[in-house]
Amino acid sequence: MFLKFRTEGYNGYSVQWSPFFENKLAVATASNFGLVGNGRLWLMAVGGPDGLVTERVYDTQDGLFDLAWSEINENQLVTSSGDGSIKMWDVTLSDFPIQNWQEHQREVFSVEWNLISKDVFASGSWDHTVKIWNPQAPRSLQTFTEHTHCVYSTAWSPRNPTLLMSGSGDQTVKLWDLKAPRSAQTIRAHQNEILSVDWNKYQDQMFVTGSVDRTVKIWDMRQTNREVVCLAGHEYAVRRVKYSPHRPNVVASAGYDMSVRFWDTAAPPGNNMMEVHDAHTEFVLGLDYNLYMEGQVATCAWDENVHVFMPPSLMQR
Repeated sequence: MFLKFRTEGYNGYSVQWSPFFENKLAVATASNFGLVGNGRLWLMAVGGPDGLVTERVYDTQDGLFDLAWSEINENQLVTSSGDGSIKMWDVTLSDFPIQNWQEHQREVFSVEWNLISKDVFASGSWDHTVKIWNPQAPRSLQTFTEHTHCVYSTAWSPRNPTLLMSGSGDQTVKLWDLKAPRSAQTIRAHQNEILSVDWNKYQDQMFVTGSVDRTVKIWDMRQTNREVVCLAGHEYAVRRVKYSPHRPNVVASAGYDMSVRFWDTAAPPGNNMMEVHDAHTEFVLGLDYNLYMEGQVATCAWDENVHVFMPPSLMQR
């Protein structure tokens, strides 16, 4: 199965499957590669004779860099933008966002909803800060300011409702506990900017990082002096990493080499790469697994295409 949809005039930055519906996904895009111009949020459904169908679009005045579905309301999601704003949308309403926050001073590159407490989400910005938000509150609840460079990625622990991870251009991953004002841990994870982080959904001490240094690294929180596994194969920067929600040893990565790669972290060194998806013709920035359909993956890229597919390697048990 391979489905393709063209987000014409808009370059893909982020894609996420709905946590409530197996066939719905949203895509955050920006015109002119996000450098200047407006953005568009696409709501899509898989099914019917045409494969991928647009259900609704929302236009914004600046490019959209990330999105996160609400974990508490199946009709709501937030987007982050190049103008520093975070907007909340209700898919039952046709035009305007139902909430707009304008606290960040620079581009907001990451938004991530808390999977456990479900009532907060996090954002990471080029202004070097990480902020915590409640959809009902007019201002952020907390701001963390220790990073010394752009915050590209944030990820909530799948087990601990107050534990958040952030990855930054300062080459570090920081772990934050919402109950404390300072970071709980700092890991110098790469020799270059860290563009993406994600937690293992089964082993709560394990996480993955992706970097401009072209590597994907697996880490154990209990022993951070060096990575557990270093996965090399990308030819350019790794833009997005994602652990499988179905298998503890499977990681996907997407990068500026226009490829999406699937890795078996438990395989012998040198034999970790399971498969390469190279159907995109530009930088691949968005990547997500469907929670309800094991093996189904969605990607989006600067080539104005969204792909929905099932890598054969993920179908083998």
